This record gives sequence, C-alpha cells and structure tokens, in this order.
Amino acid sequence: MNTQLRSNLLTSVLAVSSFFVSSIASAKDAAALPMPSSLGKVLSFKARYSTGKFDQGASEIAAYDAQSNQLFVVNAADGAIDVLALAADFKLSRVKQLSYANLGGKANSVASNNGLLAVAVENKSAQKNGWIVILNAATGAVLAKLEAGAMPDMVTFSPDGNYVLSANEGEPNKSYSVDPEGSVSVVDISDRANPQNWHSRLASFSPWNGKEDALRADAIRIFGPKATAAQDFEPEYIAVSADSSFAMVTLQENNALAKVDLKTATVEWVKALGYKDHSKPGNGLDASDRNYTPSISNWPVWGMYQPDSIAVFQTQMDESGQFTGPNFFITANEGDSRDYPGYSEELRVNDAYLDSTIFANSTELLNERAIGRLKISKVGADTDGDGDFDKIYSYGTRSFSIWDENGVQVFDSGDQIEQITAQLLGKSFNSAHDEGDSGDSRSDNKGPEPEGVVVGQFGARTLAFIGLERVGGVMVYDVSNPVAPLFLDYANARDFGPANVQRKLDKVGDLGPEGLLLIKAADNPTGSHLLIVCNEVSGTTSVFEINP
Repeated sequence: MNTQLRSNLLTSVLAVSSFFVSSIASAKDAAALPMPSSLGKVLSFKARYSTGKFDQGASEIAAYDAQSNQLFVVNAADGAIDVLALAADFKLSRVKQLSYANLGGKANSVASNNGLLAVAVENKSAQKNGWIVILNAATGAVLAKLEAGAMPDMVTFSPDGNYVLSANEGEPNKSYSVDPEGSVSVVDISDRANPQNWHSRLASFSPWNGKEDALRADAIRIFGPKATAAQDFEPEYIAVSADSSFAMVTLQENNALAKVDLKTATVEWVKALGYKDHSKPGNGLDASDRNYTPSISNWPVWGMYQPDSIAVFQTQMDESGQFTGPNFFITANEGDSRDYPGYSEELRVNDAYLDSTIFANSTELLNERAIGRLKISKVGADTDGDGDFDKIYSYGTRSFSIWDENGVQVFDSGDQIEQITAQLLGKSFNSAHDEGDSGDSRSDNKGPEPEGVVVGQFGARTLAFIGLERVGGVMVYDVSNPVAPLFLDYANARDFGPANVQRKLDKVGDLGPEGLLLIKAADNPTGSHLLIVCNEVSGTTSVFEINP
C-alpha cells in the first residue's frame, strides 16, 4: 500500500473511530447484547442464536439448505449438528439435532448443495481414516458413507455439484509417534439419483515422498520428525475453481498451496507461498503484548503466510451478467505452529540465540517491548548451520492475500488489518477471544488472526468478508479489482467490557468467529443477502444483513 493511500485510509478510520467506540459503550451501558458498529454499514447485525456454551466449539461451521430454510451448524460441545430454522425476521431457532453417533465419529465440517448435506467425519481414532457422510438435508437420512483420509477437517461441494471434497489434515498424535498422511478426498456424485454409484478417490501426496530436500530448497516447510512429504503435508481448506475442474488447497503448516485435478483426483503441484518482510513500510506488526497499547512497527521478521481458509472468485462479467475469466484465490493468513508434547517448533525471540552480525541490535530486539516475546519457529532459522538464528520466522502475516491460478501473489493487505483495528478499538486492540479486558494480549502471537474468508458477487461488485478469530469481527473489502482491493467496513458484535466473559456470556456477544457463510437474498425468506458467522468460543451463530 503506497504512502498516500495509507494516509487516506487512516484519516478515514480516525474520522469514524469515536462513533465506533461510543456505539460499543452505549450497548454496554444499556446492559443489552452488544450491537456491532461499522464504517460503511455494509454489515448490519440482525439476530443471534446462542447455545449458552462457552469455549466448547458449540458453533463452528455452518451450511444452508435453501429448500428447507435451515442452517446446519457443527456443535462440538453437544456432539451434534444443530439444525436451525431461519425466519423472515432474521431470527434463528433450533429445530432438532443430528447426532454424531449416527455418523460414526466426530463431525468437523458441513456443506450443502441442492438438497444434499455433506459432513466430514473424523474417526474416533483420529489418526485412522474418516468418512464423508452425505445426507438428505430435509430429512437427515443418510444416503452414503464414503471413506476419506485421516482427519477430514473441511468439506465442500464443487460449483457444479458433481463432486464433494474433503481436506484430510492427517495430524500426528500428541507424542508424534503416529503421523498419518495428509490427502484430499474427491467423491464423484455426478449420478445424483443413484447413491450406490457414488465413489471416493484419494488425491495423495505420496509422489513427493523422497523429494523432501528439494521441497525444502523451494521453501516448502517439511519438518515433522521422521516425516515423509505425504505425512508432513496437512491440507487445511479447499476452494474449487468456477468450472469445477480443479481445487486449490491450503497446506497451512507447510506454508504452501496445492492444486488438485478433480477429474483424475491427482495433486498437480505444490508451491511455497514465500515469506512476508515485516521490515518493509506497510508490512509492520505489533509484536509485543507488553506495550498495552497499539504499537505497530517494522521489525526484521519474516512472516509465514500459513493460510487457513481459502475462497475463489472471478472478476470479469459477460454480456449476460455472469462472471467469467481466470480464477483468483483469497486466503486468510492465520498462521499455525506444530506444538505437541512429542515435538514443538515454537519458542520466543528472547529464547533464541541471534546471529550477532545479522542482528547487530539484538539487545534492543530482545526487549519485551520490542520483539522479545514474539512467538517464532526454530525451523529453518539457522541458515548456515552454525547454531544461531539467521532468520526470524513468525506465524501468520496478520493479513489476507490474493493469488492467481498459478499460486502467484497479486495482492497482500500488509498491516491494514492491525492498523484499522488499532484505530477503531483502541485499548481493546489484539484482544484474546476467551477473556474480557485483554487488549494487546495477542500481539506476541498472530495478532488478530484472520481465519475465515468468503467471497460473494453482488451486481458488478465482488466483496470479500474476512473473519478475525481473536479480536473478533468481520472485515469487508471490495475485491472487484484483485490487485487493488478497497476496504469498506468492519463490524464487531462483541462487548470488550466484561472481565469474566464466561460468567457474563449473555452480555459479551460474539467471541471467536470460526466459519463464515454467505446466503443470497433469493435463497432465504428474509429477502436480504446474509452473512452467517459461527463463533466457537461464545457458542453463538449470528446473522448479518449485507447492504452492498
């Protein structure tokens, strides 16, 4: 972002920040559930369904069936999928629950398409293969149960409805003594009327086994103890191209993307995402949780993108009003580490021995108010093998990025997310999602943590919605021009006041946005475009009206 654009953005933010903060305060004073405030009023809070369960994953991922006007929400706390009815006045009410026990294990994700519901089900023995269970959305009847890889963590349909895919993360056990291969399941359901003809294939990463050194040389992180490439790759999230021919898959811990051909169910390529230079203007970060105020600066730190969610969009429009052209992929660059009792890559900067030549100001850097407390990775940090750190690698980039079909970055939001939330939230900037009055507490560890992302087309405009897992809220950007997105709005349905958020769950609103879901106006009884936000810490599912 150039200097003038940056100045204009912050000037606009400052002009409305007092309104934003006063709106939150008035909601608190009224002792009511907090109403979100926003800049452009793209998002308007309408309703909330609460499970009343704190920090148990009671609302994680949602899918919507337009034929029955029902939301299906993964509720880990109850070991079930909550079925919520959506009314014309935006309100949600629970109709029933679908038990995991009937599916065979733990449900991690859910998706819907034209009357079908697909559920990613993890084996009770997590390192063993799980399943993709496909149900009739209206009745809940199981139509098929197809084997997937180990730990299917995300499920989605292709746009044409002919395929169901799951990202099989294949995480190791806690001792790191068992490490299954990561993979992508591709289920062909093109013969929709005959479930007996549906079949599952596994897109495997085994062709990369034996090539680990070459992958590392290409900046792909392969580092699990004694792990082959296939064991080390951990697919996190999937976005399918508009023509349903291929999928782009995030490999979060590996800081990479993979492309999967759906017709052949094969992995075409794996590419490193590279690193973000936080020493450059516009790429700053607040690296300390000991300043107790926003302190965004440039530091000699390399950020690993490590995206969680990924979404796809096109920007060209034909004469009929349909979007065409190349696919662009947007990622929420959350960051994630491997931190197990059997192996951990984590440490803080002040626990690392920095190369005295490269980091001549190491004494300054190690200060807790500088980057001393920043959580970093020891993997790849010693580039010359002499026992000290030559590079400082941090988790996530506190941004979203846009990539082309070849995995080439065309845009990154730099430090916009932290700059905007710092100006709007003040002392509540970089708060944790499980406690109140916790401003700055996440600055040393991935900051706001962009996690979820969805994209929708509204007329000629393409809007992206990015959920911030820790501080909460949703950012809205116009990405109609993918190389120059425009910030539009930030809405946060959270009250930062209560110190003990668990005891005052009915007052704090939404904590820990996990899954985001768009519902078009034509597909729901409200007559409005909707954004559904699942909040795993507060156990709430919220409805926002979109005013594009």
